[in-house]
Amino acid sequence: MRVETTDAYASELLNSSRFSRLSTADHGLVTELVMGVLRWCSVLDNAFAKHINKPLTKLDPEVLVALRLGSYQLSFLDRIPRHAAINESVELVKRSGKTSAAGMVNAVLRKLMKLHFRPPAEVAHPEWMVKRWSDNFSAAAAQKICEYDQHPPQPAFHTDDPALVTELAEDAIELEPGKLLKSSFVLRSGDLPRTAAFRDHRLGVQDEASQLVAILVGTGTTILDCCAAPGGKTRILAEQNPKTNIVAIELHPRRAALLKKLVSESNVQVLSADVRAMPLNRQFDRILVDAPCSGTGTLARNPEIKWRLKAEDLSRLEAYQLEILGSAMKHAAMGGRIVYSTCSLEPEENQQVIEKALTDNPAFHVIDARSRLLELQSNGELAWKDIDSLITGPYLRTIPGVHPCDGFFAAILECK
Repeated sequence: MRVETTDAYASELLNSSRFSRLSTADHGLVTELVMGVLRWCSVLDNAFAKHINKPLTKLDPEVLVALRLGSYQLSFLDRIPRHAAINESVELVKRSGKTSAAGMVNAVLRKLMKLHFRPPAEVAHPEWMVKRWSDNFSAAAAQKICEYDQHPPQPAFHTDDPALVTELAEDAIELEPGKLLKSSFVLRSGDLPRTAAFRDHRLGVQDEASQLVAILVGTGTTILDCCAAPGGKTRILAEQNPKTNIVAIELHPRRAALLKKLVSESNVQVLSADVRAMPLNRQFDRILVDAPCSGTGTLARNPEIKWRLKAEDLSRLEAYQLEILGSAMKHAAMGGRIVYSTCSLEPEENQQVIEKALTDNPAFHVIDARSRLLELQSNGELAWKDIDSLITGPYLRTIPGVHPCDGFFAAILECK
């Protein structure tokens, strides 16, 4: 309901302290139900809409959510008794005060049960989104993106500390090596959020492509991390530059406070400010601009995005990203580098932003990301062998399903 009626993100809600009292099994069930409904929302709606004599837009959100939860359990889950799935959905409607709809919910779900509905082979994404991926990448790549998005990704984290890996093994956490990075580990089994290392903020779950973007920044004598929350990239920058002063800026005070809590390294200074009007009169030789974006590269972990985003939102986001990058360029030292990144698959937010920013700031040029990836491969940091697959023109480009990670874009800019 929070996701349906507000701008909340399910992954943040599910990992909040509100749910810490649940057992591991119950937390897993809650996660399966919420994320499953969000991933397959359009398929579920199509299944029960034909049994309702009014448009779904006319239903109260409490009724719609209860129908989706019941339909998901009937269609995708085998261990929940079918009568229990129906009865619980009806009870949810009653408890929400929508008693008049209880009979309809009961009847619709019983029809689905009798039909033995199973999801079709189609993938649950808006048509306009799939079409632009087919146009921008290929039909085959678009299919792989959609297939990847329909399943929960394996949690990953970054660490250079062998003692931490040993500690996790003692906590019954089974890991496997990262597929992109030598210093990345992927969870095979175990309850990572309940370990002392996770609770003490000594590790944080972070997709491998996100880790790679932070590693692209490299080392510097002064580093600026723009739009820094939640702090995964900031942590990696601090680990790789233990003697460097790092300034991490976050717009929202609450997120800045959380960032300070999650990244406690002494060489990191956290500021709550708007990057477009930075309260700094300094130059930096390394800058990370991980810009706020549509997030279409992260739909496997944030499926609600695909139902909220509209094609017309992209031009608004592009203008915002240009302002942020333009401001960061003013703080780049001569010979300094900026890594601009997004977790978006859309050209408006990626190469088009770079092209426009370079037109407005001719003192900068693009460094071919291939050279940096070859450097990381030669020093053993990059485990992925096929560098060509990670490159589009001079840019880093990961594609979900084509690569075992979220979809990220990164450009390396240098001040001449």
